[in-house]
Amino acid sequence: MDQCHIIELPKITDHRGNLTFIENNKTIPFDIKRVYYLYDVPGGAERAGHAHKALHQVLVAMSGSFDVVIKDGYETKKYHLNRAYYGLYICPMVWREIENFSSGSVCMALASDFYDESDYYRNHQDFINAVGEQL
Repeated sequence: MDQCHIIELPKITDHRGNLTFIENNKTIPFDIKRVYYLYDVPGGAERAGHAHKALHQVLVAMSGSFDVVIKDGYETKKYHLNRAYYGLYICPMVWREIENFSSGSVCMALASDFYDESDYYRNHQDFINAVGEQL
């Protein structure tokens, strides 16, 4: 889980507004094959609640804020994302839950591969069992 960390994205400041950019294998540590975003999440709702076997992701709070709770089966960390120039890199085999969405928040996800249902652990106990098998 030590591989998961906040990435500071480039921020070009200008009196007309700021600009941040993302580039494959430069500002993030993988090629982007899919981008999606979560929005209009009702207050009190949680998203994610899964882990990926091989997928790498970066989550960015494009607007508003939310918390990302990550677990590797042994340790838990919580990150509060609230700036469009910070991204949370999440490596494979890390359970993630997204919670505490502020009103109007938008969570953008950058993914290293196309959608593949077989890459998911959607049941937490299945994930814990798989982590134990890797030891």
